[in-house]
Amino acid sequence: MAAENCTMFTDFILLGLSDRQEVQQGLFVLFLLVYGITVIANLGMILLINMDPRLHTPMYYFLSNLSFCDVCYSSSVSPKMLADFLSDQKKIAYNLCVVQMFFFGAFAVVDCFMLSVMACDRYVAICNPLLYTVTMSRRVCIQLVATAYTAGLMNIIIFTYFTIRLSFCKSNIINHFFCDFPPLLALSTSDTTTTEIALTVSCSCVVGCNVITVLLSYSYIITTILRTKSAEGRHKAFSTCASHLTAVAIFYGALLFMYFRPSSSYSMDTDKVASVFYAVVIPMLNPLIYSLRNKDVKGALNKAVGTKLCIG
Repeated sequence: MAAENCTMFTDFILLGLSDRQEVQQGLFVLFLLVYGITVIANLGMILLINMDPRLHTPMYYFLSNLSFCDVCYSSSVSPKMLADFLSDQKKIAYNLCVVQMFFFGAFAVVDCFMLSVMACDRYVAICNPLLYTVTMSRRVCIQLVATAYTAGLMNIIIFTYFTIRLSFCKSNIINHFFCDFPPLLALSTSDTTTTEIALTVSCSCVVGCNVITVLLSYSYIITTILRTKSAEGRHKAFSTCASHLTAVAIFYGALLFMYFRPSSSYSMDTDKVASVFYAVVIPMLNPLIYSLRNKDVKGALNKAVGTKLCIG
């Protein structure tokens, strides 16, 4: 009855990362640089993969989609965060808050599935190299990417449905720098038990399925590599997986820390720091990880830069 009679807020106030003006100015410069690198590096990766025929393989097709997701889910958070650093009133309309949650959550889940798909790709390439071209055909690759996007969309629809049913009557102050599910659950005046269960079940299904896929893929990959008699062959196989393993470890580590704890254990100040890493830093790291540790990408980049210099 209380929830029915309460007056819902039409906007929220984001406290952000700091309330000190001098700190906010420094953070603005820092995160503007991070966001700039994120956009340039990921869009550059997509452009490079499309330009170089040597990178027209399933692995780089999946990598280009991962870069696209990184740009999208970083862009759902960073522009608003940067604007708030320079604004005295850090307001966000309720509808825009829901939209921000929707796009951030959708592309984060797609990211999760893309890393799993890339693990399967490495499994086929290393464990069944003779069948790789047939197994990872263009049609199969498109279907896997489409499945990842569909799963992300369906998952976030569930999250959004339960979130918009919550009431926010006592306070509209979110102790965070963007609209995310945990801080909104903590702010709600509704009974969040059902929403928390739905969130936990959905996250568990998504992360559980993808973690199992990655672990199974790499258990077979490692077994196959260890059976390889050639030291050069083992080194080459490990090098093709190193970048992906690094990206997987960083992404899932942050994901598990953020979303797989009871709401009673949330410390918003701690979670804000973790969220910065998860929402802002990881999208910047992925293209750097793949470019710095990948000979094909570095070769394509050197070729592209060399060609432009020659034209100039």
